[in-house]
Amino acid sequence: QVQLVESGGGLVQAGGSLRLSCAASGRNFGYDVMGWFRQAPGKERVFVSGVKWYGGQTFYADSVKGRFTVSRDIPKNMAYLQMNNLKAEDTAVYYCAPVLEYLWIAPPDFQSWGQGTQVTVSS
Repeated sequence: QVQLVESGGGLVQAGGSLRLSCAASGRNFGYDVMGWFRQAPGKERVFVSGVKWYGGQTFYADSVKGRFTVSRDIPKNMAYLQMNNLKAEDTAVYYCAPVLEYLWIAPPDFQSWGQGTQVTVSS
């Protein structure tokens, strides 16, 4: 079973930057897109960004376009999220997970959510 471990979160001032990492281990779960979701307090978990493992095509939620950059390292089984010009509304727990393209949700049968990494942006 795949395991995902997120890291790189922290406390940063508005306008600052953070780089999140996602380490994937275990068997290949067979999904084409790896992505990032976030969940703010009292809100649902939402799609942030995704990248195709093969081909490298990237996808972004409108709220982060132009500020966040997603990437992956296939040999290392790693995905990254570079977050620049952070805003208070980016404060959330960030999770990596496979993404269903066009639906921009995690697969309903995906159960291997990691613990996430907390990002807090002070204004």
